[in-house]
Amino acid sequence: MEPDIDNINPNREEIFQQSKLIVIKVGSSLIVEDKLGAIKKEWFASFIEDVVDLRKQGKTVIIVSSGAINLGRKILNLKESVLTLEQEQAAASVGQIELSKEYQEHFKFKGLICSQILITLDDFTNRIRYLNCKSTLKTLIKFGVIPIVNENDTVATDEIRYGDNDRLAAQVASICEADLLILLSDIDGLYTASPKKSRNAVHIPTINEITDEIELMADGPENNFSQGGMKTKIEAAKVTTSVGCNLIIADGQKSNPINNIDKSKATWFLASQSVKAARKKWILNMKSLGEIIIDFRAEKALKSGNSLLPVGAIKCMGHFSRGDVVTIKGEDGQIIAKGLASFNQTETVKILGLKSDDITSVLGYNRKPELIHRDNMAFFN
Repeated sequence: MEPDIDNINPNREEIFQQSKLIVIKVGSSLIVEDKLGAIKKEWFASFIEDVVDLRKQGKTVIIVSSGAINLGRKILNLKESVLTLEQEQAAASVGQIELSKEYQEHFKFKGLICSQILITLDDFTNRIRYLNCKSTLKTLIKFGVIPIVNENDTVATDEIRYGDNDRLAAQVASICEADLLILLSDIDGLYTASPKKSRNAVHIPTINEITDEIELMADGPENNFSQGGMKTKIEAAKVTTSVGCNLIIADGQKSNPINNIDKSKATWFLASQSVKAARKKWILNMKSLGEIIIDFRAEKALKSGNSLLPVGAIKCMGHFSRGDVVTIKGEDGQIIAKGLASFNQTETVKILGLKSDDITSVLGYNRKPELIHRDNMAFFN
């Protein structure tokens, strides 16, 4: 017998209302007709309507979209059931234009701007690329743009590719500090076994902790029934819940899949803490690669919720790069906080004590003035 969803599920409506930044991953089978190799026009239009509704509610939306390879293979008349890496790259190159055009036309009609971002695994493992990717996404969001993210299959090789967009979506949710990740698939969540193969399969509506038992459910061939497999979805949930982001696996096959989530069966993976709390904890637990000594006025400003500006910094020690964790100390030597450096050690030394307006002339290029932004800072009790 299936568990009583209403008795064990959290308040779905409340979680949705409190989620300000939402990442939505859309599987290829939802977007592209398998036999025709073309966009599912009615479904696609209804999905765009859902995203527009979220924007009207004041929410920020990022879309991680599959579909380029399946669109491209039809255009190139690639009939093989399994494509070589080179064929996939060619199909992705052709199909990505078609996919982007579809998104652009629909959002433009609704008065919204979208953008295309193509990412490889290397963009997340390389620190500089990671920070640049994060900066680009945050800037697009600031301008009200809806980023459409996909793996850069055109140049990705076997060694540097995700291979599925579940894990890619989890990384995007993590980098943007999203509140909620929605994985739209052809299945309505996690079951104890594949519902297509077992009559005794039980749907699991809520997961508060990803245990070994949960991972084993997704590990076997019995549950490898959706594109990317249930295993990749569990791995995505492990990433997101660890950084304070809730995750939903939902059936996206019906029209208006987002608006119907709270009325349908789905599996909700709940984070044990908020995005902000998880980030602060992560910063505090990271190894510090340097120190910045600040004056009493700057210390007072930080405790009032302000960012650390160069004008309040007295001394810098250590060897750190942009994005590394550094310790902030007061003039009396007391540790105040840890934070992510916006400048490397060499740049920080050059701008110590400077007013914000003087930074560009000293460094020779324009950057945001904060040594450490308040969102990237965690205080010790």
